[in-house]
Amino acid sequence: MTSLNLGSGFTSGVTTKGNKITILAFEVANTIVKGANLMQSLSKENIKHLKEVVLPSEGVQNLISRDMDELLRIAAADKREELKVFSGEVVRFGNRCKDPQLHNLDRYFAKLGSELTPQNQLKEEARTIMDQLMTLVQYTAELYHELHALDRFEQDYRRKLQEEDNSNAAQRGDSLAILRAELKSQKKHVRSLQKKSLWSKILEEVMEKLVDTVHFLHLEIHEAFGSADGDRPVKGSQNSHKKLGSAGLALHYANIITQIDTLVSRSSSVPPNTRDALYQGLPPTIKSALRSKLQSFQVKEELTIQQIKAEMEKTLQWLVPIATNTTKAHHGFGWVGEWANAGSEMNRKPAGTDLLRIETLHHADKEKTEAYILELVVWLHHLVSQARAGNVGIRSPVKSPIRSPNQKAIPLSTNPPHPPSPMLTVEDQEMLRDVSKRKKTPGISKSQEFDTAKNRLSKHHRLTKSNSHSPTSETKRDPFPIRRPSSVPVIDFDIDRIKALDVIDRVDTIRSL
Repeated sequence: MTSLNLGSGFTSGVTTKGNKITILAFEVANTIVKGANLMQSLSKENIKHLKEVVLPSEGVQNLISRDMDELLRIAAADKREELKVFSGEVVRFGNRCKDPQLHNLDRYFAKLGSELTPQNQLKEEARTIMDQLMTLVQYTAELYHELHALDRFEQDYRRKLQEEDNSNAAQRGDSLAILRAELKSQKKHVRSLQKKSLWSKILEEVMEKLVDTVHFLHLEIHEAFGSADGDRPVKGSQNSHKKLGSAGLALHYANIITQIDTLVSRSSSVPPNTRDALYQGLPPTIKSALRSKLQSFQVKEELTIQQIKAEMEKTLQWLVPIATNTTKAHHGFGWVGEWANAGSEMNRKPAGTDLLRIETLHHADKEKTEAYILELVVWLHHLVSQARAGNVGIRSPVKSPIRSPNQKAIPLSTNPPHPPSPMLTVEDQEMLRDVSKRKKTPGISKSQEFDTAKNRLSKHHRLTKSNSHSPTSETKRDPFPIRRPSSVPVIDFDIDRIKALDVIDRVDTIRSL
């Protein structure tokens, strides 16, 4: 640590005895876990995985760049950013030390930029140090939970003392004795964990290990990325506003993609409010382009629902994982509480090791991402139209998201303009029998007391808040694996009936996209 004497006026031989970490243990543990994650991500296996699997993947290639050198520079810059966050926390803890040599560590870390020569001895020491620190972290995580348990024991004991019930003194005394014994045992357990964890360690001693870790990680990043780890600006950095992360749009776009994926899986029972939520959340550029895109959208031949899904799956199979990673990155590694929950398992790998920023929408090109989303929304419109057109005689078992006033529903026996065909499938017969026996449930959309006929909407008809079916949470498979053959007789109500159902539900007004 002699090299850390940065003109503070103290000689390297003078060491000030520091204080125990105590309550700072949880914040220090949080920082150590970040360092461990970064160290693990720079292992030869993970760097190989990055270069051979992550960077050539469809999502990265389609949304970020197809230039491998560019992608490597982006990945190296991300690691430098992680190191900056980690070293910044080390600097903050250093300033809390009594030893002045550990103050203003940022000036020492700034000098590391000129030192890029690998040091094998430092590498071995750094890994040994991190193993030791992570052992302390495991005990600190356990201490975090046991302190909460101790707090509950103390509250129970105090509550029991304050109780004024009708039980006799002997019974009250027995109960208090049990609680007192449990509280004493818990306090003993907590003290034991405090001795094993960061709680009882001297901050200066831990800080020396963290400084060595920062030094090692600086060299390790350069060794892992070589020439890609340089001062050259990343291509397109001048247009950073076109990247979703810098524009603050990554999480929003991830949510849109997730909504689309959910709607595709529920294509046969999409509630109108879910579609509306998706459309309302679309970026302005997609909204403005959607109408013309829908009008110009043409399919060579009429596709089945499964064929449409297959087309969408070509994009969703690589886009959805990136959206999921984006959500995890925003809600994953939190502060003390989340860290302790994730790191409490003794043999668990540090949280966040498997997730890289380049696997999220952070670096995704805004225009490219919007183009894929627009294409998916157009296909989704076509999918829902087809599902509704083929959604013959299938009743939603749940309440409609559009709730009607609790009025007496119109019975099914109302004289229809065209009676159903006498040749019905077994499924249709069971459905009709169920409807005729079904009790009228308050709050259910009144039009749902009918079983809607084959919807005659065109496949290019705009999505509206019409008589769509609500999803069932227990539904695991698509009720339309194939299109119903045209030769099978179906219930065919008059189109005026469909309009009437929309009027009943007060959703007859077609909303513009």
